[in-house]
Amino acid sequence: MPVILAHGALGPFDEIIFLSIAAVFLAMMGISWLRSQQLPDEEMETESESEESDSERFELE
Repeated sequence: MPVILAHGALGPFDEIIFLSIAAVFLAMMGISWLRSQQLPDEEMETESESEESDSERFELE
């Protein structure tokens, strides 16, 4: 196996370690992205909160 991505004293094993870490990272990012797609948008919640806080404000003289 030629050394392509990583270089070090481990030989071909550092390639396997490097690629496995990259694969785990990409899998975690993919799972995080998929979970974030399931969450409701925050814009809808902030609009209702801002309307409620407007009625509680006092007018300046």
